[in-house]
Amino acid sequence: MNILDRYIARHVLGGVLIVLLVLVGLFTFFAFIEEVDDIGKAHYGTLQAVQYVIWQVPLQIYELFPTSVLLGGLIGLGTLANNSELTVMRAAGMSVLRIASSVVRIGLLLTVVVMLIGETLAPYAEQQARVMRSMSQSDENRMVFQTRYGFWARDEADFINIRIILPDGGFGDITLYQLAEDNLQPKTLIHARTAYYKQGRWVLYDVSKTHFAGEQITREFLPELTWEALLSPDLVRMVVIRPNKLSSWGLFQYIQYLQQSGQQYEQYELALWQRLSYPLVCITMIFVAIPFVFGSLRSVSIGQRFMVGALLGIGFHMLNQAAGNMGLVYNLPVFVSALLPPAVFLVIAVVLMRRTV
Repeated sequence: MNILDRYIARHVLGGVLIVLLVLVGLFTFFAFIEEVDDIGKAHYGTLQAVQYVIWQVPLQIYELFPTSVLLGGLIGLGTLANNSELTVMRAAGMSVLRIASSVVRIGLLLTVVVMLIGETLAPYAEQQARVMRSMSQSDENRMVFQTRYGFWARDEADFINIRIILPDGGFGDITLYQLAEDNLQPKTLIHARTAYYKQGRWVLYDVSKTHFAGEQITREFLPELTWEALLSPDLVRMVVIRPNKLSSWGLFQYIQYLQQSGQQYEQYELALWQRLSYPLVCITMIFVAIPFVFGSLRSVSIGQRFMVGALLGIGFHMLNQAAGNMGLVYNLPVFVSALLPPAVFLVIAVVLMRRTV
């Protein structure tokens, strides 16, 4: 890499980092504003709210990086264009493709770093944030944790294991362990096929109830059983991690579990393919930025370039969301739904770039 390559890379790197810092700062501030309404619940105070939004910063870096690459590339290259430095470089024999390769190289380096954050630090931090938030907003007698074997919750002396969260808001494959409050010995074991929270209480369906009384064990089957508990389903959903917040390996493992247990896994498979296509998305954003610098917008202000980049970023996000949702609705191959938006934008960028060469 010669002096000009490093000079271009430095400007693009500076633009990307500035935009990323601004976007992460804004989204962190908005996330804290959303948490203000929950301050005061149980032990959840201002300090816990600040910790929660700070834990989410790595994930925000991962999610906002493609947009930052687009906007930062427009700003960095736009500054060089406004100062006629790109014109001088081209007059000195540096082609558009050579300039683009310098931008792509620094973009790839940043993409690798951000992907490492997204695959390691971000999922861990997100899990820690949700566990901390759940524990802070629950008292010591009602806590919820997520494990690879479903969700474990405690309500007084009762422990409940939830394996399946149903699309209609109910829970499936429920096991309830009721312990004696004096000696914490098993008192009752209840298993239900489904459970729904109605009017402040749980209603269990297709119930198998086992009683432990000393050395005597009795078992009965009930079509329906009411469980009076203070545990709210909101506490369980509070620790449910959305597919886009899991690592690629975590998504793969969870997809395997869902397949083995006969649950729907399409949205997690889509999220996995979207993660695998992350490098393509970042490179596409770089290629989209380059034609606008050498094309008709080479003499406009940075603010106008930023607006164009923002509109392009919004357009890509809308197309990405629409393709994913339509793919799930119409049962399209998930890799098509994940790769179609970046492929479309990449073709557009290549066509526009060919006109500027």
